[in-house]
Amino acid sequence: MQLNVTGHHVEVTPALRGYVEKKLERIGRHFEQVIDVHCVLTVEKLRQKAEATLRVSGHSIHADATEEDMYAAIDLLADKLDRCIKKHKEKLTDHHAVEGRALRA
Repeated sequence: MQLNVTGHHVEVTPALRGYVEKKLERIGRHFEQVIDVHCVLTVEKLRQKAEATLRVSGHSIHADATEEDMYAAIDLLADKLDRCIKKHKEKLTDHHAVEGRALRA
């Protein structure tokens, strides 16, 4: 999984980059076929925003989170992406085909 972290009106420090990597490695454990992740950290007055786009084979998954603290926004973003990737993984496994084969046998 290739990770690209950029900042908009904020300097991406090694501490922020490491925190994003640590939080998003959980997604790699749940779904191995993630091609790359593009994460954008934005600061607008009192709002701290973290958004990410995951590219998986044939699809793109986007999520964003806004909080008053950047680290809290990254935590919320990681939770949202985790839910999205689990939902995507469930869609890939077609449970109805297994039921159909069992009935025919």
